[in-house]
Order: sequence, then C-alpha cells, then structure tokens
Amino acid sequence: MRLKPTAIVAIGVAFTSLSSILIRLSDAPPLAVASWRMVFTTLLLSPLYLRERLHRGHPPRPTGRSALALSVASGAFLALHFALWITSLSFTSVASSTVLVTTHPVIVAIVGFLLLGERVPLRRAVFLVTALAGSVVLVWGGLFEGESHAFGNLLAWLGAVAVSGYMLLGRIVRRHLSVNTYTMICYPVAAVLLIGASAVFGVRLSPYPAREFAIFIALALFCTLLGHSLFNWALEYVQTTVVSTSILGEPVVASVLALLIFAERPTVTTLIGGAVILGSVYLFMTGARIVDSSRNGPR
Repeated sequence: MRLKPTAIVAIGVAFTSLSSILIRLSDAPPLAVASWRMVFTTLLLSPLYLRERLHRGHPPRPTGRSALALSVASGAFLALHFALWITSLSFTSVASSTVLVTTHPVIVAIVGFLLLGERVPLRRAVFLVTALAGSVVLVWGGLFEGESHAFGNLLAWLGAVAVSGYMLLGRIVRRHLSVNTYTMICYPVAAVLLIGASAVFGVRLSPYPAREFAIFIALALFCTLLGHSLFNWALEYVQTTVVSTSILGEPVVASVLALLIFAERPTVTTLIGGAVILGSVYLFMTGARIVDSSRNGPR
C-alpha cells in the first residue's frame, strides 16, 4: 500500500463508524447480527486468503502452534466483543455505546506496556488521557436516560475489555502471520462461537428478509473487512495504542450519523466531548512512530 499506515487507520475508523448505524437499522436479534456478520466476513475473506496461498511469489508460511492458539484466542475475544457491544445498542444510545466501547486504549496501553514492552511517550500519553476525558464528557450527559441505559453502558464497557484482548493478541500474532492468514483463523473462530451462543440462547439465525441480509453483508464488507482488517494490517507498522486511540474518533462520526438518520440530537456535552476527542486523536496520531517494516516480519 502506498498510503501511510496512519491514513489506513483513519479509513478503518470511517468504515467502523457505520457499524452502530447498520446494527440499529436491523430488526434481527443482536446475536444473529453478530453471527451473520462474521459468517459473511469469512466468506468474503476466503478468496483473498486463497490468492495469497497460491501466489508463487509469496509461499505460505508455517503456522506454529503458539500462533495458532493465539489466533483462536483472539477470535474468541472478537466474538465476545461483538456479542456484548451489539447487544448494548438495544439498551443505550449510539453515542454512549460507541464511546464506552472505545475506552479500551487505557487497557491496551497498560497491558501492551506490561506484555509487549510498548512505551507511550509523555507527550502522547497526555493526548491519550485528554481523548479519554473527552469520551467521559461525551457520555456523561446521557447516563441517566433510563433504567436500561446503565445495563447497556455496562455491556458496552465489557465489550471494550474484550476488544482489548483481541487487539493485543493481534499485535503479537501479526509478527509471525500475514494479515489474511491471521484473520482467516480469527474470523471463522468468532463465527462458530457466535453461532454456538445463538443456539444456546435460542436465537434463530433464519429466516430473515433480504433487507436484513443486505445489512449483514454491509457489516461484513464495510465495517469488518474495510474496518477491522485494516486495523489488523496497521498493527504491523504502528503501536497498538495508536490504532486503539484512533478508534476514539468512531463515536463522533457515529453520533453525527445517528442525528441524521435516527434524530438522536447531540447534547452540549456530546459536542464538547466530540471536539476534544477529535483534537486529541489527531495530535496523538501525528506523534505515532511508524515501525520499520523491514524489521517487522511478514506482511
């Protein structure tokens, strides 16, 4: 790719911002939405994976047991993330849910430092803190909108914990596997686990009208392949904290779309918090240290 890794991350943020809107437009149960999203993602990704495996200039690399195990674990975290976060949108607002689920940079930064030795310079750490402070301001105005709101907020926050594990494991695995190989393990695992959870909780996966399947495919194509997969690619070139903090821009874009589509009018705190997040994310990203790809394993 000729674009800078930080530009790729920004494109991924734009596409992932569509997730909450598409989910809100769906009438299917949350687990059904999550299951079909990962099923279609796996199907759409398969040709890319096969092309990589058959390309003569890029012979397949061996997948070690540790890399395989970590990829499976990453898929489990991804399944948990989607199950929790998509369900949260049934109980709370788009702004609250997307903000809470993107508070994971704190978890990622701490664990990334302890396990991966990733360091965040003081100047960039300040921007990370101000971005999170903006998230708190954004969500604060809607905390007392109803009894179900608190439950939805809790689910969204637990979704943030789950996605932190997914991103950290992805950072480790991507040192040894290409992005297509990694996601071709991770995504099917997530799909199988979500289908299993649907069976356990009695959630039907069919039949649904064509409109619903159009939403499922859009979630897979735009929000996962052109969102999460771009993040997976970028993890080879930038630190985990850069990717995860950049995703803080998602609630701002999603909130604007929710206003236009669902008439979810933003409060003053939403506007202030959004401005702080966007400014902090921009300053954080401009200080990102691009990792030298020649020293960083396979692409």
